[in-house]
Amino acid sequence: MYYPFLLGGYGLYLLFSLPALILGLWAQLKVQTAFSKYSRIRTLSGLTGAQIARRMLDMNGLHDVRIERVNGFLSDHYDPRAKVLRLSPEIYSSPSIAAAGVAAHEAGHAIQDSQAYAMLQLRTAIVPTVQIGSWLGPIIFILGFFFQADPIAWLGVGLFGLTALFALITLPVEIDASNRAKQWLATSGVVYNQEMEGVRSVLDAAALTYVAAAIQAITTVLYYVFLLMGRRRD
Repeated sequence: MYYPFLLGGYGLYLLFSLPALILGLWAQLKVQTAFSKYSRIRTLSGLTGAQIARRMLDMNGLHDVRIERVNGFLSDHYDPRAKVLRLSPEIYSSPSIAAAGVAAHEAGHAIQDSQAYAMLQLRTAIVPTVQIGSWLGPIIFILGFFFQADPIAWLGVGLFGLTALFALITLPVEIDASNRAKQWLATSGVVYNQEMEGVRSVLDAAALTYVAAAIQAITTVLYYVFLLMGRRRD
């Protein structure tokens, strides 16, 4: 997608990207391991992910937020524009510990939205720009770099830099949603104390993937900057 291997050789790019890549793979492994383990363990309350999300929303006065089932593996998300919480099949109808954690996490985003949580508002506002910059930025950078048009190349860096900014903004948004989920689950009675270890394992592993994504985006931007600055020194 970013075509960085075209620039400066594999070795230089790996020097920048390999740590983030390893962290990303490790994070994905932790998510898969935690989800696979705790998706097989049923909560003592027997409530499904959809029921837990509904209860958390209602207890926070968010009766107008709809909950919908959406296809796709772990495609769970909250849409702040439509005020809809969408849960994947393995979360929506499952009474597992993993489903409880994920559903409560997404409900946490809805609560952030209702409280005008600044970082969520900022992330939502820049989504359209980031979607453009994430694919157009590297293309503009490559064109500017190869044709030695530095202003164009720097424009590409700036556009792709929005992806790194988005990833950084996402970190506190996701961590805050997980903290809200953990706190509510621990005090609401829908999850018992001995089940909270599983909830924390699932949510903490998921948070690590966002850390890896942010590091990867930042290192890619730094790689582009290094190439441009290196050529200027030459």
